[in-house]
Amino acid sequence: MSNVRKTIRDLAGYVPGEQPQQGKLIKLNTNENPYPASETVVSAIETAVRNLVRYPDPVATGFRLTAAPILGVDPDWILCGNGSDDILTILTRTFVDAGNTIRLPYPSYTLYRTLAAIQGATAEEVAFNDDWTLPTAFRTGDGQLRLVLLPNPNSPTGTVVSREEILEIADSLPCPLIVDEAYADFADFNCIDLVQENEKIIVTRTLSKSYGLAGLRFGFAVAQPQVITQLLKVKDSYNCDSLSLAAATAAIRDTTWLAENVAKIRVTRSRLQEQLAQLGYDVIPSHANFVWCTHPEQPAEEIYEYLKANGILVRYMKYPKWQDGLRISVGSDEQMDACLSLLEKR
Repeated sequence: MSNVRKTIRDLAGYVPGEQPQQGKLIKLNTNENPYPASETVVSAIETAVRNLVRYPDPVATGFRLTAAPILGVDPDWILCGNGSDDILTILTRTFVDAGNTIRLPYPSYTLYRTLAAIQGATAEEVAFNDDWTLPTAFRTGDGQLRLVLLPNPNSPTGTVVSREEILEIADSLPCPLIVDEAYADFADFNCIDLVQENEKIIVTRTLSKSYGLAGLRFGFAVAQPQVITQLLKVKDSYNCDSLSLAAATAAIRDTTWLAENVAKIRVTRSRLQEQLAQLGYDVIPSHANFVWCTHPEQPAEEIYEYLKANGILVRYMKYPKWQDGLRISVGSDEQMDACLSLLEKR
């Protein structure tokens, strides 16, 4: 179609992990939680479904009031969205014009490049150091640099940048620093409190991973109120529906469920890493709910195809300037046993 913007015609588009709709597969490719969400979430949805004739609260007041004391901020420091990808889109639309630059580490979440391209901006990739710290080049820039995106923990590696380094980076940058904390609940620390120390730091979160709500679509950002005011101008009028608002509010309130769920996944993650190493895989220690691994003798794509043929789906990822490998989501103990058993037989 000739009327489509050239930028969009030329865009390859973000490709999410496979979501098979038929057949029985052990699904370890998109970092979903292997355990059901809190029962309080189910009850909240059952109640909310009776009142779908009304529009939802456009600014998610109930969620923000509930989440604020848990997160250690005031309600007006929170913006809610249809998953953290929606939040990332809002942030990009707010800060980035055509011709500007968005910076991201390499390797990292490939959606960032797509968001830059949609805006007609340049995605500048800065490679991690060998120890997964960031080089000096990551924290410098001119007026064309309008946004820096830092997933922490990172995907696909599961590595983290320290709080001290994040503060130093934010202090040095001429633009906002988005700390994408999709996996932070599985790590030893998070950066939400750093938002209070520097206006340029904005933290994004999702309920898809640690809360077991990938199918619901809910995320949020934490930023200083003057920043939230500007982001509100950009978001869709009703970007969170009534069911997601009710479920998210119930989920974030159930801190006991979250702590128990995260603890189980962390234990399973440790076992997965240890047993992969015993099978000869090179494993990067992970702070997320997945593990990145390669094998010195077996091609990653062949291992992926072998597992898929035997009913287990993991994520094969190829990074031209780095390497290809497997990102394996941390499932239940039974799912990990099945995966490891197949890898042992190969």
